[in-house]
Order: sequence, then structure tokens, then C-alpha cells
Amino acid sequence: MINWYPGHMTKARRAMEEDLKLVDMILEIRDARVPRSSLNPDIAELGRNKRRILLLNKADLADAALTAEWISALSSESVTVLSADARSLASVKAVRRQMDQASAEKAEKDKRRGIVSRPVRIMVVGIPNVGKSTLINSLAGRASAKTGDKPGVTRGNQWIRLGKTVELLDTPGILWPKFEDPAVGMHLALIGSINDDILPVEELASDGIALLAQRYPQALAAKYGELPTQPYEALVQIAEKNQLRKKGGDPDTEKAAARFLDDLRKGRLGALTLEDPSV
Repeated sequence: MINWYPGHMTKARRAMEEDLKLVDMILEIRDARVPRSSLNPDIAELGRNKRRILLLNKADLADAALTAEWISALSSESVTVLSADARSLASVKAVRRQMDQASAEKAEKDKRRGIVSRPVRIMVVGIPNVGKSTLINSLAGRASAKTGDKPGVTRGNQWIRLGKTVELLDTPGILWPKFEDPAVGMHLALIGSINDDILPVEELASDGIALLAQRYPQALAAKYGELPTQPYEALVQIAEKNQLRKKGGDPDTEKAAARFLDDLRKGRLGALTLEDPSV
């Protein structure tokens, strides 16, 4: 069972609850490879009365057919669902169109009520390492938010103005205190949303290899050749294939596990999705 809930996340959750009073809508970002596991139930509960844009980010790393199924499954009258690569201009323009539409709707409502319109305020939320800050920087056209390829980079809230019509509130990535389903913790660890320093990397990589052997065996074979069915033996083969050895010449399975996780997270195994909407 994997759980990771450092103290700053408790503080961030409290701040989010307070700041929701200031915003008109929520832009929730999830990882397209694990749309179910990257849903923070606390965020869903806190934002239940707000209009939402749901962005399945890192779609370039996910199985396109399954992403389309997830969009269909998650869309509703109050939730607009988009897939995106936060570094892609086309994706950023699609997100901005949704924001501008929300801004126009708000301005019209304000006008009917005799209120001088102000920019639409949108809170950007999500778990660690799903690409919130990368998206904000792409939208702003400048480095407004800190970015990194590990969780915990953004620690405090910050407002970023996009022209005259939209203001974004960037929030830290937060998890929730306990994962009821062990698969959720495994999925989040595999995509890098949990600090690697607390993880048993060989065990995690073995679980990841076993999962991909079921879902995408051809991807494993293309990258590493035919692997043994026993996951730990597969790590031995990956170590030997990449000449990863300890002092004395034994295969370094810890380095092999780190190599596998990096290959998975960076898309070197291909476009993969770890969850199906129908399950």
C-alpha cells in the first residue's frame, strides 16, 4: 500500500477550500494515462458546485483510443472534458477557447444584473506532476509558474492574469490522506505523482512490468526484447541489456527499475494508458 501526504498538502487543501469562494470555475487537470487514479476525491467534493473544465493532460503519452473513451465517459452538462498536451500550441488554444467562452458567458450575466464585469477567475487544480504549471506557462506565454518533472514543485497559490478577461489561480498539487484502492497508489507512483524517495523502486517496477505484460506486451518486447514472465527476472534482463551492473559484475536491478520507470514516464515505451473507463 503506497500513501504520500506530506504536511504542506494539508495546508494547501485548507487554502483551496477558502479560495474557492473567490473563483467562478475550476480547471481540473488529470493525467490521461490514469484518468481515474488521478482524480482527487477531495477536489471533486470541494468543487462540486462549480462549473468545471476537465483536462486530460499528457495525452501525447496516452493511448489515443482509450483517451477518446474516457472523454465520453467523463463528459457531462456541467463538465467539459478535453485532452491535451500542455506543451502543444493547438491544445493550449483549445483550452483558451473554453476559458474565453466562460468569460463571455459571465460578462453577459453580469451585464444583465447591472454589474461591471470583471475577469473570470479560474482555479487550476490537480494532483502532483500532472502538468498544471506547464499549462499555465503555455497559456501565459511566459514562465509565470514553477515547473518540474517531480511532485511538490508548486508549494503556494499564485494568481496569473491572462489579458483582460481571465485570471488563473495556480494551486499546489495535492493528494488525499489514504488510497482505498492499492492500484491507485501504484498507478500514481508509476507516472511520477508520488515522491520516488519513499518508494520501493524494484517492487514498483516489477508491478509496472507485470501490468504492461497484460495490457501492452508488444511495447515491452519492442523496448527490451522478450522478457521472463517473472517480473524480477525481467529486471535482471533489463539490467543486462543496458549493461547496468553493481561492483563485482552482478546485474543492478535497482538501476534497471529506475530505467524502466523513466522509460515509462517519458513515453519511450509508446503511448500507454493504465486504466479503462469500463472497468
